[in-house]
Amino acid sequence: MLAACGSNTGRGGNGQALRQWYHAYGEPGVQQAVERYAKSYPKTPVDVQWNPGDYDSKLATSLLSDGGPDVFESTLQISSVRSGQVVPLDDVFGDARSDFSEPILATHTVDGKVYGVPQAVDMQMLFYRKSMFAQAGVQPPSTVDELIDAARRLTRDGVKGLFAGNDGGGGVLAGPALWSAGLDYVRDHQVGFDDPVAAQAIGKLRELYTSDSLLLGAVKDWAEPDAFTQGLVAMQWTGLWAVPAVQKALGDDFGVLPFPKLTSAGSPSVPVGAFGAMVNAKSKRIDEAKEFVRWLWIERTDYQEDFNLGYGFHIPPRKSISAKASKLTSGAAADAVKFVRDNAKASNPPDWTSVMRTAFNDAVSRVVRDGARADEELRGAAAKVRDELKRLYG
Repeated sequence: MLAACGSNTGRGGNGQALRQWYHAYGEPGVQQAVERYAKSYPKTPVDVQWNPGDYDSKLATSLLSDGGPDVFESTLQISSVRSGQVVPLDDVFGDARSDFSEPILATHTVDGKVYGVPQAVDMQMLFYRKSMFAQAGVQPPSTVDELIDAARRLTRDGVKGLFAGNDGGGGVLAGPALWSAGLDYVRDHQVGFDDPVAAQAIGKLRELYTSDSLLLGAVKDWAEPDAFTQGLVAMQWTGLWAVPAVQKALGDDFGVLPFPKLTSAGSPSVPVGAFGAMVNAKSKRIDEAKEFVRWLWIERTDYQEDFNLGYGFHIPPRKSISAKASKLTSGAAADAVKFVRDNAKASNPPDWTSVMRTAFNDAVSRVVRDGARADEELRGAAAKVRDELKRLYG
């Protein structure tokens, strides 16, 4: 089937196909869609390679050789920029750059240069059952303390107040906890949580964990909405992708919220991430690859909407597309678009390396699950992050 995108198409170029890689999306129809997009490119043939399994490792290995793809999708890591594996794509955007959400564009930016064109936005938010809130006389929380109080009050009749993962929420709520206090992972090449308020923010997750209002040990983890749709909890932290399943199960009996603020210096937040189309710096056809990326992810807005909403449920990175997409103009989906516009925070920024992430997440886990002192744990994590930042920036 891929050979149909090969050299006998009569199109321009040197007869050799550009190589484009995707990871294996779980939604049916995506593979056929991206192959259809590539086949319709008029300037040169494009071969799509679909990569089941450990895509990240396979891609990393391929980028070290001369046999890697010309165009590929990935999240941006600063190591890829430092090692010269990807090329800047600022000139690909043209006038469309202002149409991309800035927080999303920031996930593909290092030192002011953009290395990926965002393809699809995934985001996380808090789902809540309207009927359970009404029965308990609880209002949707707008502060972290109100969230903890609501979780306690909604824990009744065999229903728990909140599900945020079988680890007690430390894995997915640590970032939102920092943002709720006006802090961040990294800021201006410095540790973003080296502040006494960080201990207070992470301490709130410990307070939630010990409140007896969290569901723990669910059959499926936070990324699946089953605990929420089955009525086991009044609130669940999960992703936009769950909206169709929740609507099918509960109709209009649910709402969505960002993670609330803790202090006046903080703000409500939703974590966002996006795979982006990138160009391999070792490609022998960089200009052709960039032109293809421009065509697919800048010019073909119809394909961009189809990719985001025709198979799964994602937000197009382009503001103009998400504003008019019919599936995103009402209900929880419209709220999610608003949250991304007003409250988006990068869940995995390029300069938040795996070493930093592990140090921080391990510290948060010890605080939340084991009751370790938040100030001491975060101080130790900050020291490790600071060492990494010195390695990156000197």
